[in-house]
Amino acid sequence: MASCATLATFFSACGGSPTSPSAPAATLPVLPGQFASSRVQVTVAGSALDNVGAAALVESVAGVFLLARTSAIAFTAVDAICSHESCTITGSDGSAYVCPCHGSRYSRSGQVLAGPAKASLRQFGTTFADGVVTIAL
Repeated sequence: MASCATLATFFSACGGSPTSPSAPAATLPVLPGQFASSRVQVTVAGSALDNVGAAALVESVAGVFLLARTSAIAFTAVDAICSHESCTITGSDGSAYVCPCHGSRYSRSGQVLAGPAKASLRQFGTTFADGVVTIAL
């Protein structure tokens, strides 16, 4: 009986966190990235990144990245792993990335806007040519 009470307390404690996001962020579209020669390439034409201001989660064998289109020819790429507790960031709220685990918010350049995260996301250089964004690792 006592162990059942302990389990019930444990599972109810796991149901939420005081720092969990209060409202879920919009889920980012997921795009495939092709890894080759220390680079990840993402085709933009016909994707969620066609428009300036758009963002997507890029999945590749080299890792997961948050990619945002900042102008007709410029993009930002940051690591999609939250610096707080290593959750994959899958959401966006306006121009901020939002971690689904505890609500940390980051700018498109990976700077912490609101915690509990304290460290920025790692940034990667990008180039854009012939409809393909290249993320330099």
